[in-house]
Amino acid sequence: MNPQPIITLLTDFGLSDAYVGTMKGVILSSCPHVHLIDLTHAIQPQNIRQAAYVLLTAFRHFPPHTVFLVVVDPGVGTERAPIAVSTNYGIYVAPNNGVLSYILPHVQVLHTALIQNPDYLPPSSSHTFHGRDIFSPAAAHLANGVPISELGPAVPELVKLSDPQLDIHPNRIVGQVLHIDHFGNIITSIGILTWQSTGSLQLSPQFGSHEPVEISASTSRVRIGTELIHSIRPTYGTVEPGSRVVLVGSSGQLEIGINQGHAARSLDVKLDDPVTLDF
Repeated sequence: MNPQPIITLLTDFGLSDAYVGTMKGVILSSCPHVHLIDLTHAIQPQNIRQAAYVLLTAFRHFPPHTVFLVVVDPGVGTERAPIAVSTNYGIYVAPNNGVLSYILPHVQVLHTALIQNPDYLPPSSSHTFHGRDIFSPAAAHLANGVPISELGPAVPELVKLSDPQLDIHPNRIVGQVLHIDHFGNIITSIGILTWQSTGSLQLSPQFGSHEPVEISASTSRVRIGTELIHSIRPTYGTVEPGSRVVLVGSSGQLEIGINQGHAARSLDVKLDDPVTLDF
């Protein structure tokens, strides 16, 4: 028995307009039995790097037959290509603009396709809403079992973003802010961090080709903006409400928060700001 088709949606569209709902309507018109899951529609507008990171944190937690529909597309209507990528862990439908960069090292690419076969597209499409007119129909047909090769020819090259900043020195690591979540927690490129039985941390760099690094959690200091925060804690509740805390988040990244507060707003932090860990 074939599993129920699943499509996840990841966009920067927000929820105040009908864009997301319209995409779902297009998908359901072709694939009425699909299970639609919203990863998020709150990606900062046009922020491809943030979307790539959020996709990286989520894809492993879905069944391997999932179709991941990603529409963060500042180049909509230009020469950038709409693509589908089949892997050993899901099928990805997205613009070829680097938004798949961070998952590609963690999957085996099996097939790629330029989405252009008119048999699987509407007779005409908008120049500004390919999420509705190109990506959603393609995702629906793939969820229905249409082979990816039917959508169009193979893609000669997948666009890749440069790695986020992660500079490792003997006693210092310099990274950057990758994401700010709904609670205002500041998630950085410094990871993956794993707690050891000794109470120290092992950094197995998620980006780049560095060797693992041992870090003393208790004597570490993290600088972000003008703030210096001492030690890395296991969770928010190890400090008093309203206090700043550095911890290892659920995806293994170094995270800066305020217990029951909004760290990004309090510290005046934005995406791509530098973060320094001294250990």
